[in-house]
Amino acid sequence: MKYLLVAFISLYLLASCSQQKTPGEIIIIPQPKKTEQNNGSYKLTNQLSIATNTPQLDAAASYLKNMLSRATGFEIKSEHSDADILLELTDLPGKEGAYQLTVSKSGIKIKASSYAGIISGISTLRQLLPPEIELSARENHTVEWNVPVVNISDEPRFSYRGLHLDVSRHFFTKEEVKNLLDLMAMYKLNKFHWHLTDDQGWRIEIKQYPLLTEKGAWRKFNNQDLECLKMAQEQDNADFLLPSDKMKVVNRDTLYGGYYTQEDIREVVAFAKDRGIDIVPEIDMPGHFLAAIENYDGISCFKQTGWGKLFSSPICPGKESALEFCKNVYSEVFKLFPYEYVHLGADEVDKANWKKCPDCQKRMHENSLKTEEELQAWFVKYMEKFFNENKKKLIGWDEIIEGGLSPSATIMWWRGWVPDAVPRATATGNQAIVTTSDRFYFDYKPAKNTLKDLYEYEPVKSSLSDEQKKLVIGVQANIWTEWIPTVARLHYQILPRMLALSEVCWHDTSSNDWARFQHKIDVNLQRFNLMGIKYYIPPMEGMYKTNMFIGETNVDLKSGYNKATIHYTTDGSFPTKESELYAGPIKIEKTTNFSFRYFYPDGSKGDIFETKFIKGEYTPGKDTTLTHSGLKALWHEYRGSSCREIEKAPLNGEYTAPGVAIPEDVQGNIGLVLTGFINVSEKDIYTFKLLSDDGSVMYIDNEEVVNNDGAHSPREVAGMKALDKGLHPIKVLYFDSNGGKLQLTVLNSKGENISETENLYRF
Repeated sequence: MKYLLVAFISLYLLASCSQQKTPGEIIIIPQPKKTEQNNGSYKLTNQLSIATNTPQLDAAASYLKNMLSRATGFEIKSEHSDADILLELTDLPGKEGAYQLTVSKSGIKIKASSYAGIISGISTLRQLLPPEIELSARENHTVEWNVPVVNISDEPRFSYRGLHLDVSRHFFTKEEVKNLLDLMAMYKLNKFHWHLTDDQGWRIEIKQYPLLTEKGAWRKFNNQDLECLKMAQEQDNADFLLPSDKMKVVNRDTLYGGYYTQEDIREVVAFAKDRGIDIVPEIDMPGHFLAAIENYDGISCFKQTGWGKLFSSPICPGKESALEFCKNVYSEVFKLFPYEYVHLGADEVDKANWKKCPDCQKRMHENSLKTEEELQAWFVKYMEKFFNENKKKLIGWDEIIEGGLSPSATIMWWRGWVPDAVPRATATGNQAIVTTSDRFYFDYKPAKNTLKDLYEYEPVKSSLSDEQKKLVIGVQANIWTEWIPTVARLHYQILPRMLALSEVCWHDTSSNDWARFQHKIDVNLQRFNLMGIKYYIPPMEGMYKTNMFIGETNVDLKSGYNKATIHYTTDGSFPTKESELYAGPIKIEKTTNFSFRYFYPDGSKGDIFETKFIKGEYTPGKDTTLTHSGLKALWHEYRGSSCREIEKAPLNGEYTAPGVAIPEDVQGNIGLVLTGFINVSEKDIYTFKLLSDDGSVMYIDNEEVVNNDGAHSPREVAGMKALDKGLHPIKVLYFDSNGGKLQLTVLNSKGENISETENLYRF
């Protein structure tokens, strides 16, 4: 009976999923500027015809034709006269990418003043069609291809609507990249930032330097690979396994990697161009260059192999051979990528070798450079001059501001803890693209409020002048792939966040409607279900990592996505589809460890949520005399990735914190140990919500209550503990190297926030 129930619920969920969008309902992401809907629809039928008014749109017509024929199985004719679907290039007011889409009962017309606008219109048409447009014809026997009668006038807010992919840490094939580009086109993202080289791998063929790919594109398993394999085992998640088709055996060594031939690059560039997407290549320099340094002499200050935790040995800007190497590489890159912008990188450069290198010091002396930051600025300007001579424009990470910004460079603001980057750049007339790590790093694992925080984010600060605001040309999300070895994991990380990114890029936040957007997300998840694409599902509500109860309690969960099913175990094993189905509140009378797991509508595995419900008694308070308000804070000089090692690091000083917070004078490399007592006024079960960026761990009465450890973006983890009235020892460990965030919210059993209670913390 249990298996019959599971089967019934699965069928019900799939059926209800297909009914999320009501017939004729207009669901478009990003939200169009103006939509006028009328009664009726236009039905696509066999012998469908597509026409253009100019050969300039032939590629767009072919793109649309292939999309429709693959899904419908229809024979579609291409014409240059009246047709069922007309693509028309004409004078149309609005920004680059503006379009008009008109669907009447007699046909469909897309008008724009540019190729990009036509592609935007096709993207809207794609979303107006049934979601089965994403499937092949053999799966769509019963679909009626109706498009609601509508008139849409639309234009983007930003000209630069970007997505970045790092293929160095983990490699993605050209077909996998093309699939990502197709997703971008669906949601009107038009710039693909391709991070092609880094310490961990060189992914683009450079004919003058064949060792870059012969050796630099392959590696023995490194710490990132081993960590992915470890997570695959610990989380029972095959999405972390390294793909076998990206491995080869050489001299009994298993090597992992891959690269793109120049012909592969041309193929991907052409694919992107048809979809209105420009590709911005990045060959990162002067730092993150180890894949080249290990294979060619004369480009680093000293012979260097291996890399540290963050910064690697850079090229040597003092050596003419290094400069020639960089120019020769980019000379081949320029010929492969027609877009005018090229990304130099220039982030996270460890300049220690430059201080010791006689060539670098000579270069500084000859050019009257006082600091190594000015030497980096000299290198950036040197390369920018070379870019400009080849009719290319330079983009760099916001570090290129340091030491002096060149007049025409564009910055990507990624360091949110450097808030003056955009004001400084735009004040001198330089363009800026917003891509801060707090919201736009899609490799950071999402959390409950991640999507809403991104959707409601305003990228252009009101403090900028009108002229400066015009210089903020767009927004980009970045996907760094240290922990993303597969396409399935890539999709999980970016969806549905990519949809919120699309909205931020396309229209002003004044038109935001969170409730409407949530409904649009639900509709698009149906599309992803049909495509077999994984996506992030918010955590289940109704539990914390650690929960406490007295006597008995009910475990009452609410799913973050009501089309997912939940199975669970209590014996420490991984839940499977054969495990107990969660169908309602579970009554417990003793301490119980649960492992709950989401399963997607197609039955594939989702996230596991491990939680402990502890049956306990109230911990008595301590009887002690305390003289200070707040908590004692010890600041250690710490650069690590776990709270476990903080207390071994050198001590910078002792401070007083008002509570669980970073003392005002503590900054830079932070390893913080907060100790003291929390003073509760009544016997109760308290909830402790610990928010931190990066890791934190909290103990009360010498028991771990919250574990929010590890390097991560702002994330809140909660736990519970039953406390009697009085004083209870508290200890919090915390680390961060970028300014960070630390905050504790304390709730009583009524849900009242007691965090601001006077003398709550003492030592």
